Amino acid sequence: MKPFRTVLAIALVALAGLLLAHEKSWTVPKEAAEKKNPLAPSPKLLKDAKSVYEKECSICHGPKGDGKGPGAVALSEKPADFNDAAMMKEMTDGEIFYKISEGRMPMPGFKAKLSEEQRWGLVNYVRTFAGKGKGAPSKK
Repeated sequence: MKPFRTVLAIALVALAGLLLAHEKSWTVPKEAAEKKNPLAPSPKLLKDAKSVYEKECSICHGPKGDGKGPGAVALSEKPADFNDAAMMKEMTDGEIFYKISEGRMPMPGFKAKLSEEQRWGLVNYVRTFAGKGKGAPSKK
């Protein structure tokens, strides 16, 4: 009887993990979503942000921003594909900044690791993957 209970317990834990992994919505507080990016994109800002992205983000989000970095295969939830223009258009700069800052499993938060300027720079940089080369904020 003990092996059955062990198998059942493992199955229940695995099922709970799968249900949590399929949670797609990532609600951002309204005040965070409404935050405006204080940094205008510039060649220097985007170059600096690219360097941060390559060091901190590309392992999972991929060098092309497609969510297919080498670390992505080990994750329970697929990293965001920044090439998805519809998704990127729907997100405000404040939402992206919040997600970079706070994180959510399996993505770590970068508030303690990156400066506010670096995180806003990343907002501008990840927008370039979806054809918003100027890092323009969404119209939302």
